[in-house]
Amino acid sequence: MKIAVIDYGMGNLRSVAKALEHVAPNQTIVVSSDANEIRAADRVVFPGQGAIGDALRELRSRGLVEILHEAAASKPFLGICLGLQILNQHSDEDGGHEGLGLFSGRVKRFPADMQDTRRERLKVPQMGWNEVHQDRAHPLWTNITQDARFYFVHSYYVEDALRETAATTVYGIPFTAAAGQDNVFAVQFHPEKSAQAGLQLLQNFTAWDGQA
Repeated sequence: MKIAVIDYGMGNLRSVAKALEHVAPNQTIVVSSDANEIRAADRVVFPGQGAIGDALRELRSRGLVEILHEAAASKPFLGICLGLQILNQHSDEDGGHEGLGLFSGRVKRFPADMQDTRRERLKVPQMGWNEVHQDRAHPLWTNITQDARFYFVHSYYVEDALRETAATTVYGIPFTAAAGQDNVFAVQFHPEKSAQAGLQLLQNFTAWDGQA
């Protein structure tokens, strides 16, 4: 079995690959921008960090948009952080960008005046641990407790209550922590930085057949 981590010049690629190697030592993990290698993989991971405009530009320049759509239509597919945001319809970042349209949501920037329950101002970007509430059952939640904590680093978020939302969390406002549809699942948090719960999610992905 082969898992391809899509390399488009951005994102925490090596850390994601190392985490996958840890949880799936008998599978082959490749970090690749080669369309044929990605096409030949059994599962695909699309991680990301940074600005969505830069990511879209890199994907187009490397000819990866078509293969990304192809992979998301045909095999177990996991998006991480920006890899969730870019799958949605639209992002408000940098004046607005159309996403890849696999999910129905909109990506927005956290308000500058957010407060926590003690009425203390919250920093943007969010950097830290949040409880993730599973809104519906999914194979990738196997052996992960309800409201387990995962690590987030982001200034933009996907609005909550999408038809694809699989989990939510709150940082000043509620937002989508995970979304899934058919063989595609994506998370706002970083499972590779989220201790045992994150490793469990990655392990679940390496065994997932793409059926929800």
